[in-house]
Formats: sequence, structure tokens, C-alpha cells
Amino acid sequence: MGLDVRQRPLLKELTTLGLGGAALAEAVVRAESDLDELGRFMAGSGGRPFVLGGGSNLLAEDHDLELVLLAVRNAGTPERSGQTVRCGAGTRMPSLLKFCEEAGLSGLEPLAGIPGTVGGAVAMNAGSYGAEIKDLLTRIRLWTPQRGLFWVEAKDCSFGYRHFSAPEGTGRPLVWEAEFALAPAEPGAVRAKARETLDKKKATQPIAARSAGCVFKNPPGQSAGKLLDEAGFKGKRLGNMGFSELHANFLVNLGGGRSAEALELLETARNAVFERFGTRLELEVIVLS
Repeated sequence: MGLDVRQRPLLKELTTLGLGGAALAEAVVRAESDLDELGRFMAGSGGRPFVLGGGSNLLAEDHDLELVLLAVRNAGTPERSGQTVRCGAGTRMPSLLKFCEEAGLSGLEPLAGIPGTVGGAVAMNAGSYGAEIKDLLTRIRLWTPQRGLFWVEAKDCSFGYRHFSAPEGTGRPLVWEAEFALAPAEPGAVRAKARETLDKKKATQPIAARSAGCVFKNPPGQSAGKLLDEAGFKGKRLGNMGFSELHANFLVNLGGGRSAEALELLETARNAVFERFGTRLELEVIVLS
């Protein structure tokens, strides 16, 4: 199959927010046999490596970026063994949820509507409605150029709010596969619960818009969206970027938006919330500069 390398890919074409200039290159790996070549490519690339999942939690600046994007596209079909499901990091979260629905395996339904890949969900410890992906993970298969592929137990990893760290001594690995422990249920019940979650999100979040999802982390015991709403930022625009009229913590590209507008709007919102409530909002979205 071979490593697929593309020169000067545009991040605005690879991210859900639709912002970003050109990276140095993008290396797409689809099979284990490509990983040795990926290691050699990284050693001679001359740029900062960045693992790109589904591009759904990124705000990239519009100038050229000294980045080498690493994209895992090893989706395939998830494998089931009893109540355990194993899948490639390149699997889209909606595809994994559909597989679990049909298999009658419950647990992932609160994550319905998350658009990214399994690898990105693990790397960010994706969560929704009180559930986090760490709650279902049993093992993660990682890769580094030095060690190759190796499995780690999820319990030996460090997870936090939108945070994942591999066990100490493993460096900054690439997520290759993930394994989940789920619970048996009637397929119809799993489907109904996932649909309920999705309908709730459609009613309260701009899931069809060009956005990066929630841009600020929820402070302990507080809602970033509620703070932004009360500070007057729901629907507030700057140029062609704006906070959603459905949910104030979603930044939306209204068409032709620029990263400078996005960053200025985010900083204005942070300052306004701090001045009114004394709470300093932290970014959840990753800024690539």
C-alpha cells in the first residue's frame, strides 16, 4: 500500500472549522506495514509532527505552518469478541457507534454526534453528557518510531478533562488501535438511546455548521456556554466568525472566516467572562500556529 505523502496540504480543507494555511506535508498511513516508512519520513521531514484525526477540535492560523501532519486512516471494520470491541484509530466515531448499535453493545451512546475519529477521541478523552471515552477503554495500541507498536492498559494511562497521556517513558505516541468494554443490550434500545442523544444535540448545538465543537473547557462546577451566554456572546460575530446562536460555546465559520477574527473573538470573550465573573476560561480547541 505504501505511505501516502502530500505536499503543502491546506488545513482549511482538513479541519471542520475550515481555517488554516498550508502545512509542510501530510503523511497518511493506512496499514501496519507503512509504519516503518512513517518513522523514516518523520526523521527527515524537518517540521513539527502533529497527528491529525478528523480535524474537529482545531483552530489553525491562516499563514503557512511548519507542521508535518500525520493522519491514521486504518479504519476497516471493528472486531468484536464477546462484549469487547477493537477498532483502528482511523475509525470514525459515528461508524463505531453504528457497529455497536447493530451488535447490541451499549456504552457509547452518550458520545453520539461526535464527528471525529477514535484516535482523536482517545487523544482528547472525548466526552459528552457526563460520559468520557476513558470510562469504556480497556487497552490502547500505540506507536512510536523508537518502539514500534505496543499495547498499554488504559488504567496505566493518565486521563483528564479533554486530556490523555500515555504511561511515563513512552514519549508522545501515535494512537493506532483502541479496545472498548461494552455492555449487552437490545440493538433497538442502543439505537433509541443514541438517537435521543443526537436529537438533543441537534436541538441545542450547531452540529451541522462549520465549527470545532466547544472552544472553551467547562470550569469546575460551571458551564462555559452559560458564562458566555450571560456575558452576551451567544450569536456575537466578528467578520465571518461568530459564536453560535444555539450554543454560545461553539465558534462557527459563517463562510470565508479568518483565523485572526476567530482568535480575536475568543480573546474578547475570555476577557469579558473574566471581568464579569472572575473566571478565566481555558481553551479546549487546539490552536495551531
